[in-house]
Amino acid sequence: MIGAQLFVKALEAEGVHSIFGVPGEENLDFVEALRDSSIRLIVTRHEQAAGFMAATWGRLTGEAGVALSTLGPGATNLVTAAAYAQLGAMPMLMITGQKPIREHKQGLFQLVDVVDMMQPLTKYTRQIVSAPTIPARVREAFRRAEEERPGAVHLELPEDIARDTVEDAILLPTEYARRPAPDDAALVQAAEAITSARHPVLMIGAAANRQRTTIALRDFIDKLGLPFFTTQMGKGVIDEDHPLWLGNAALSDGDFVHRAIDAADVIINVGHDVVEKPPFFMRKGRRTVIHINFSSAEVDAVYFPQIEVVGDIAHTVERLTDALQPQEHWNFSFFDRVRDAFHKQLEDHARDDRFPMHPVRVVDDTRRFMPDDGVLCLDNGMYKIWYARYYRAREPNTVLLDNALATMGAGLPSAMAAKMVYPERKVLAICGDGGFMMNAQELETCVRLKLDLVILLLRDDAYGMIRWKQAEMGYADYGMVFGNPDFVAFAEAHGARGHRPGSAAEFLPTLERAFNAGGVHLIDLTIDYSDNHRILNEEIPRLSAAV
Repeated sequence: MIGAQLFVKALEAEGVHSIFGVPGEENLDFVEALRDSSIRLIVTRHEQAAGFMAATWGRLTGEAGVALSTLGPGATNLVTAAAYAQLGAMPMLMITGQKPIREHKQGLFQLVDVVDMMQPLTKYTRQIVSAPTIPARVREAFRRAEEERPGAVHLELPEDIARDTVEDAILLPTEYARRPAPDDAALVQAAEAITSARHPVLMIGAAANRQRTTIALRDFIDKLGLPFFTTQMGKGVIDEDHPLWLGNAALSDGDFVHRAIDAADVIINVGHDVVEKPPFFMRKGRRTVIHINFSSAEVDAVYFPQIEVVGDIAHTVERLTDALQPQEHWNFSFFDRVRDAFHKQLEDHARDDRFPMHPVRVVDDTRRFMPDDGVLCLDNGMYKIWYARYYRAREPNTVLLDNALATMGAGLPSAMAAKMVYPERKVLAICGDGGFMMNAQELETCVRLKLDLVILLLRDDAYGMIRWKQAEMGYADYGMVFGNPDFVAFAEAHGARGHRPGSAAEFLPTLERAFNAGGVHLIDLTIDYSDNHRILNEEIPRLSAAV
């Protein structure tokens, strides 16, 4: 067999059954090996979209998604997706082609040092320089990608190595590695701090979005009755209809949840790291923060936990549940008032009839229709704040948003991957017009793959979030407005169905019809962001301060 065939067999041994990418002439031997394998090649229209799909596959399954590109421009197109996976802790392997390394006749044509380029963006990056080493390189790449904290890895396969003959190749076993157990002394210290607190509160971050951790946290909350809130990427770990849910830290400050944070004397921080936008700012001596995660805290000016319990999160939470009992001196009365006021405020504008539509009405109608296991895949834009704060996630990983790299253009590819992972579930891509147009070409890929997918395109004909920030800083409205194509015609030109509701009352029935019809549908919905400042910067801080 040749090196390319050995590489594909190593991928099969890892359980890979889909690869997303745009091939080039430098990896045609690899593509030919895929043709005779059990692995499906999903050809996308841009490498960035392939990377986003692979990263989302890893995020949802815990198994590294795989993206493929050629050398040079193909590899550079994976850079944003690499950062997306690395910052968002999504396991992903990127495979890039390269010219022959022993001898080639094209000078420096298309040559980029891809391994060096990927170094700061990945956990592991290597050029394969010998075909017999392929199984070891692949095994190490998957191990690094999938172990906590997950992230991006990269392997470069040169043409001559892919073509080399290999004899007596041995595939390496894919053994499960046990995660480290928490230190007993640290557990005792954390339990003592929680027991002696008067107003403890639980914060749930992205790394808690694991099946075992969800179960452990449910038991922890149910036994102790501790109020909790989530970061944006921790949405849905615990059902947000739970009576102890205090909200989501969608805003940086001034929300109801920040009133609860200010009142807490102990914050039990499960699964958060500082790569995600901080949900609160620490001040020396104000409270005790307990860091529970797979790895120690990355300390910076806003996050310096006093107690760290490092190890498997689920096991740590289970141990703390066994060690703790509800305490009579725990006082949650203020948290109860905060929660009541927060829930009351959530209802404002939920049935607003204005058109273009109010963001809260859009979120409320979406929640009314989507089943509890339905998956929302959000691109990045102003609507992300509204969905993070107002949409109640009922199950883990049902609201996929990016609060780490926070890149535009990932919403549609992420939804495509989610639909492939969960073909039986309803999946809704939610994109702004700015983000959608960054990977709009993947509409063709959706149609070609015959996905049942609905795209909600929220159109304001501008880069809405930056426009809002521009106004908040007192600058003139400048440089943020653009034109758009006829999105209904655009969808239909790609073989999808296009819809354009003409009133608030038409949106929900349109969403229902699109999902019930099957196939690919795009809903072009105009949205009214005129309330951004009044609600997010004035009303919410005023109401929360009054609690």
